[in-house]
Amino acid sequence: MTSIRPADDADMAAVADLWHEGWHDGHAGHVPDGLTAARTLTAFHARTPSRVADTAVAVAEDGSLQGFVMVVDDEVEQVFVARPARGTGLASDLLLEAEQRVAAGGHSAAWLAVVVGNARARRFYERQGWADRGDLPYEVSAGGQTFVSPCRRYVKRVR
Repeated sequence: MTSIRPADDADMAAVADLWHEGWHDGHAGHVPDGLTAARTLTAFHARTPSRVADTAVAVAEDGSLQGFVMVVDDEVEQVFVARPARGTGLASDLLLEAEQRVAAGGHSAAWLAVVVGNARARRFYERQGWADRGDLPYEVSAGGQTFVSPCRRYVKRVR
């Protein structure tokens, strides 16, 4: 059984490890090469400590991190599930947690960016009731540079 709860400081190293792995699984080959090169494990470990308040984690009974979501205002910024937990329904549970966080923040709709080439993620969001609202050139800073990732903007009413 996996439980979802707000993250705490002790979770963030495992979040960084999973974020690094999941990000490369879904983005490598679909974003600018310089961005892929800048997304090192060290970079993810530098990013996560300040994100505790934005993060909910899915933890197995043995204490291992199975997934996480990050929400800022009305944006579902990150949704990642560990490889062994993919296909178990955990991603749906985490996405529902993110939608609830957006609604609790007073927003009537949530949005997220999905890199164009990540067809698996795009199909998942569409199955969860999210609507593709078009191109979104998503600007990201990494390694002292700014990159534009070709994304699609997905939107869902949350209340």
